[in-house]
Amino acid sequence: MTRLTTDGRSRRTRARSATRSVTMQDVGVVAGVSAQTVSRALSSPEQVSKETLERVLEAVKSTGYLPNLAASHLASNRSRTIAAILPVISTSVFSDTLRAASTKLDPAGFQLIVGYTDYSENREEELIRGFIQRRPDAFLIVGTLHTPETLRLLRAYGAPVVETWDWNDEPIDTLVGFSNRRAAHDLVGYLVDKGHRRIVFAGVITPGDSRAVERLEGFTDAVRELLADEPVRTVDLPGHPIEMDTGTELLDLALHRYPEATAIMFTTDVFAAAAVLAAHRRGVDVPGSLAITGFGDFEMSRHLNPSLTTVNIDNEAIGACAGELLLNRLAGNPIAERTVDVGYKIVARQSA
Repeated sequence: MTRLTTDGRSRRTRARSATRSVTMQDVGVVAGVSAQTVSRALSSPEQVSKETLERVLEAVKSTGYLPNLAASHLASNRSRTIAAILPVISTSVFSDTLRAASTKLDPAGFQLIVGYTDYSENREEELIRGFIQRRPDAFLIVGTLHTPETLRLLRAYGAPVVETWDWNDEPIDTLVGFSNRRAAHDLVGYLVDKGHRRIVFAGVITPGDSRAVERLEGFTDAVRELLADEPVRTVDLPGHPIEMDTGTELLDLALHRYPEATAIMFTTDVFAAAAVLAAHRRGVDVPGSLAITGFGDFEMSRHLNPSLTTVNIDNEAIGACAGELLLNRLAGNPIAERTVDVGYKIVARQSA
C-alpha cells in the first residue's frame, strides 16, 4: 500500500521527484532566463549574447544538465554530428586534420564520428551507407575518388560534403586540398636539380588510394619531361600495409631491381623513414650514394639521422578550412570559393 505524507503526496511520488533528471526549465531558473533561451543557447549559440551564453553554460555545469539529444534531433532535424571518413586512423597527418576540424566544429556543438576505409572504395561506400542511416549533418572525407554508388548516395542524401587531401575540378560539394600530382612532379624536379637522373618511385599503389596514384602519375610525367632519355623506374608492393616494414621491403626491392639508382622517391614518410634506417644498417650512404625522399613531413622525419627531405602539407590548415566550410554550409551562408588549394612545399633536409 502507498502511504501518504503529511503534505498529501505519496512517498513514491516524492522519491521519483528527488531522483528526476534536471530539465531545461531548471537550467533556466538558475541562469535567470527562459527555457526557450536555454534551448537557443545550446542549439544555436550564435543567436544569443555572449553574456547570456556564459550564464547558461555555467548553469548547465552547476546543475549537471544533460540534454536529450534524441529528442532535440527529432525537433530540429539535426544530429549535431559530422561523419569523418579516413583511409587509416594510424597516420598522424590525418589525425592532425581531424583535430583542426574539431577546433572549429566543437564550439558550434558538432561532434565528429569517425570511420576508416583501409584504402577500399567499397568499404567507403559501406561506411557512407551506414552513416546515412544515423543521419549525420555533414561529411568530411579524405580523398576525391569514390564509387558511382557512393556519389549517388551522397548526392541523394543532400548534406554538405567537404573532400580533402586531394584535388578535383568537380568536387561533390566543397573541397580543401592540393595536387598530389604537381607535388610529385616538383619533387622530381628538385632531385634533377641536385644532379640525379636515375630516380626510382617506390610505394604501394592500390585502386582506392588516389593520392598514391596521383603521385605516381606526377613522377611519370616529370621523368618523361625532364629525363626523356631515362626509363620510368618504379617498384610497387600492392596489398602491403602502410607501415615501416613495407618501407624496408621497398628499399630492398628498389636496390635489387635498379642497382644503378641514385635516388628513391617514396610515396609516404612512413616508407621513407624505414628506408633511411634500413640503409644505415645495410651500409648504404644516405645521401652520399643514395638520396631518399618522402611525402607528408611527419614529425619523425625531422628527427631522423640524416633528416628526411619530403613534401610538407599543412594538415591543420586543411582541417580548419574544412571545418569552416562545413559550418558555413550548415548555416546556409554563401560560399565564395567551394574549392580551396592549400598548396605544398618541398622541405630540403639531409637525406637528399
